[in-house]
Amino acid sequence: MPRLIASPDAETLALRALGFLAAEPARIEPFLAATGVGPDTLRAAAREPGFLVAVLDHLRGNESLLLEFAGNLSLNPEMIGQARETLAGPPPGDP
Repeated sequence: MPRLIASPDAETLALRALGFLAAEPARIEPFLAATGVGPDTLRAAAREPGFLVAVLDHLRGNESLLLEFAGNLSLNPEMIGQARETLAGPPPGDP
């Protein structure tokens, strides 16, 4: 099992991912449409761990976005999955 990153680091990474999406309308609009969150409630939603998981899931679901984001930060793209697991907790049924 890959090493998980610390919770504060995972949250920071997810917030940076949200900033990455928000920097371009072409990136943020599909995400907002998928989540049902509006621009006026985005800041409040970003305080919720479940929403941050959705941000990371959105990146993981679009390889070109994932690679661009990871490349911008010089990160291994697998770190996005590790951050997601840290924020979401273990899958159901895991000890």
